[in-house]
Amino acid sequence: MAETQKISDLARARAPAGPAPYLEGLNPEQREAVEALEGPVLVLAGAGTGKTRVLTTRLAHILNMGQANPWEILCVTFTNKAAREMRHRVGTLIGDAVERLQWLGTFHSISAQILRRHAELVGLKSTFSILDTDDQLRLLKQVITAENIDEKRWTARHLASLIDGWKNRGLGPDKLGAQDGYSFANGKGAKLYGVYQERLKVLNACDFGDLLLHTLNIFLNHDDVLFDYHRRFRYLLVDEYQDTNVAQYLWLRLLARGTSNLCVVGDDDQSIYGWRGAEVDNILRFEKDFPGAKVVRLERNYRSTEHILGAASGLITANKGRLGKTLWTDEAGGEKVAVRGVWDGEAEARAACEEIENWYSKERAYADCAVLVRASWQMRAFEDRFIQLGLPYRVVGGPRFFERAEIRDAHAYLRAVKSGADDLAFERIINVPKRGIGATSVQKLQQLARSMEVPLQEACRHVIATDEIGGKARTGLRMLLSDIDRWRDMANSLPHGELTEIILDESGYSAMWMADKSPLAQGRLDNLKELVQAMGAFDTLDGYLEHVALVSELDTRNETDDQISLMTLHAAKGLEFPLVILPGWEESVFPSQRSLDEGGVEALEEERRLAYVGLTRARQQAIIYFAANRQIYGRWQSVLPSRFVDELPPEHVDAQADTGYYNRDEGGHAEVGFDEARSTYNSPGWARFQANKNTVRNKTIEGSAQRLGADKQSSNGLKKGMRIFHQKFGYGRITQIDGDKLSVSFDKAGAKKVMAGFVEKA
Repeated sequence: MAETQKISDLARARAPAGPAPYLEGLNPEQREAVEALEGPVLVLAGAGTGKTRVLTTRLAHILNMGQANPWEILCVTFTNKAAREMRHRVGTLIGDAVERLQWLGTFHSISAQILRRHAELVGLKSTFSILDTDDQLRLLKQVITAENIDEKRWTARHLASLIDGWKNRGLGPDKLGAQDGYSFANGKGAKLYGVYQERLKVLNACDFGDLLLHTLNIFLNHDDVLFDYHRRFRYLLVDEYQDTNVAQYLWLRLLARGTSNLCVVGDDDQSIYGWRGAEVDNILRFEKDFPGAKVVRLERNYRSTEHILGAASGLITANKGRLGKTLWTDEAGGEKVAVRGVWDGEAEARAACEEIENWYSKERAYADCAVLVRASWQMRAFEDRFIQLGLPYRVVGGPRFFERAEIRDAHAYLRAVKSGADDLAFERIINVPKRGIGATSVQKLQQLARSMEVPLQEACRHVIATDEIGGKARTGLRMLLSDIDRWRDMANSLPHGELTEIILDESGYSAMWMADKSPLAQGRLDNLKELVQAMGAFDTLDGYLEHVALVSELDTRNETDDQISLMTLHAAKGLEFPLVILPGWEESVFPSQRSLDEGGVEALEEERRLAYVGLTRARQQAIIYFAANRQIYGRWQSVLPSRFVDELPPEHVDAQADTGYYNRDEGGHAEVGFDEARSTYNSPGWARFQANKNTVRNKTIEGSAQRLGADKQSSNGLKKGMRIFHQKFGYGRITQIDGDKLSVSFDKAGAKKVMAGFVEKA
């Protein structure tokens, strides 16, 4: 307590302090980063190397040495959670002085402070309100409708995503390029963006992206304001620098002109948010942006074992766009990273649960275990297995599979078809997707059903023959009821999985998400495809729906603090667990096919960084799974292990695979049974698996190497108008050929651009 008071008093007076005992626990590199108080500093902090401790100790050291007052330090984080943690840690070192760190917060919270002071410079009042997502979408719908644009085709959510991307790049409506403007409503994107910004000013409001964009414009257009902040800030500290986008980068560069004392902490190997605007190049070019910068590498890891770090470091060296560092630890040995080949996705979930049960049987906790998936659709098989075995679990960063909105909507359609008396299901889907049946119309229908004492569907059949519901609502209701009748007839003859696909397509539900260009839309479509595949395990639709109901009931009964964590790799960043399970390490799953199709080499390197993040979440044990077969969009396919598996250093890996394959003769007898034979690297069994893998590689991803950097795949043999098949998007017809790039109109996925090497003649 006496030490805390001493540092606090010195911070107030900006007088040099005596000894600094808080430095004693730092390793040499950490101490170097803390004590480098003059000039630009880049702290390359690998996973588990104590970067938060370095940041907080550096901040305390600046105050303790009398280099600045608390209000003369700008310290920027990415999340409110990180800001709270930093404030708490600094408070333990400097006591009451932490209360005067008024410029410690997120990019957006600090920008909001600045904007409140200078709001009039961008046409706002200091009392401006900040719109949440729902308010933003409602305003954009008004703007779209006022321009006589079909909001069903060009959705507000799509426009919101585009505007957010433009603001992340620091672009106002007047700075958009022609290509940006034409990305919405046939060239009306820029105009709509401008109208939206004007409406915000009328409402004295801004959205989340405006906080940074407006502040950036104030700095660019008002030198006196910028100069005032140059005089104000003596030190700048930035956390997670590898995650900054263009607008944040420009914001920092402008403020950094006032002082050379800029310290950024980050890890280029953990830059995994390119899909939301993060630019890994910001950290890669730091030394160029700030000549003479001191670079301190934190490589001593306090989290993971030697083998886990060796595997992760070996994997990430395959990336070319990195500054380079190698993690190490005093914790020698430990268990090697386990790489396990299994037959299919269900076997993968069974094997993973066996590992977790084995872990728990040794008097260790379920909470020590985490399953980290590349995409949310992978969660379904694990959730089913957890529930079957009664294992407690929680989904981190999102709802459980059967609780997701798109899955509940699909179930509601099925229930409405199965039973004309299921009012709750019918109410849920009556206007999803939009059919012109608004809340007022639904309320009238509910009142009619109650007065007639009949189910809602039956009341609707009565009302469509009257004038009580008119216009678009009556037409939409008539079409929906007609569809339900047709689907109900189909249910007697079609498999329920096929019926579900038809319902999702004919109702317009799948098309609704295809038209939605927000980042989450593709994941929802993938979840729906996983739902259809999951239904195949049940003999009847009734059996499946009963299973879903029981799953939901069991979920509510199985709540405990000791739970397995199930989450995506993106959600796991910043977390750590003794046991980490990493399923789905296969080509097209991880790295994801969408990333490879749309991003090329840069996307592949970000996928590899994501794999690195996954491995470095593990403290004691990491287990990687890949399947020999995977049901992808309704078709069983042989799949190959991820290239990331091949890139793991053998000396840090214990690799085993089920090597038998069902290969039946004409009589249906197994020529090679699926046994549980295990083999390791370089054994005949592993070589056999590798040979099979190479065969699959030729069939399924021919041309990927060329697309990612070698000679481009030729499109010879493919012609405009030809029917083709793509592993991800299914069947379609070529509409245009441009070298090795094809424009294809797919039957279900719509218009897409793909590489010639990824299609085959239908």
